Amino acid sequence: MKMWYESDINKNSNSVISTRVRLARNLSDIPFPNFMSLEQKNDVISKVEKVLLKASFIKNTKLNKIDMQKLNDVEANALVERRLISPAFAKNRDGKALFASEDEKISVMVNEEDHIRIQVFSQGSDLPLCLKIANEVDNLLEKNLSYAFDNNLGYLTQCPTNLGTGLRASVMLHLPMLQQEGLIENLSGTISKLGMTVRGSMGEGSNVRGALYQISNQVTLGISEQSAIDNLMSIVNQVIKQEESLRQSAYKNDAIGLEDKVYRAYGLLLNARLISTDELLKLVSLLKLGVSLGILKIEDSKLNKLIFESGAYNLNLKLKDNSSINRDKLRAELTRQTVGA
Repeated sequence: MKMWYESDINKNSNSVISTRVRLARNLSDIPFPNFMSLEQKNDVISKVEKVLLKASFIKNTKLNKIDMQKLNDVEANALVERRLISPAFAKNRDGKALFASEDEKISVMVNEEDHIRIQVFSQGSDLPLCLKIANEVDNLLEKNLSYAFDNNLGYLTQCPTNLGTGLRASVMLHLPMLQQEGLIENLSGTISKLGMTVRGSMGEGSNVRGALYQISNQVTLGISEQSAIDNLMSIVNQVIKQEESLRQSAYKNDAIGLEDKVYRAYGLLLNARLISTDELLKLVSLLKLGVSLGILKIEDSKLNKLIFESGAYNLNLKLKDNSSINRDKLRAELTRQTVGA
């Protein structure tokens, strides 16, 4: 089965990698996860499991249970690299469970920062669809479980910044020209005044690699889910417009120089025998830039698959060893197959 990030449909722009909607929920009369006993955590898992494993969602999609405490560090961190779970969820795995669809489009973390965290991903820009599916999962859980809710504050969450809707919507963008022109800091300052934030592709505290940035909402109290998404997309569309204007201007002013950078990156990826994650993301960033300008013809979905599946832990799973040389060798092999095809 194809993963959600392998779709050939990329709505809106070549600048958009993916979108995600996350809903944070807690059960009433049960302490927040930081104050729960292992017995209480297992009880929450059992309650959520009874609801989710008998349900089906879009096109009869089923959710499968993954008992986090049965995973080793490599298996858990491979899920982090594919954005299926948070880094914090992968660390202490006792009393935690993940429910996920086979294509990993839908995932539900149980006993992360909150009792329930529903996530839905989409290739390209499709926040309305992500919200629709997330609400479908949320409504099913709310019908069968008692949520912690206050008429004035909305959904109650462990972190006060998530009070209200409990919604975090984010768009992952490829912004090489804004980065090159040193405009990311100005962008971050501007949108922070509008209740948004700019982070690395792995979210809060993550480094930026391959010019991949995540823009998400920060305000969840006193605003509807739809308004939060509309505001976010308004900002994202402006950022996309600025990025694509800079791309066209750069190509117009120095076509041969830009083509040289793109084809050098293409040549390296087509012939490399060893390649690190950082180098791969840097070169793939140039290829994606070249594809967006019509310099190269490579399916964007194939490049996105490299971004999501070429991390160290995912390759360690394929190899069944932790050798960095073998890992860099396999990454190079997979890259040559992708770019060469």
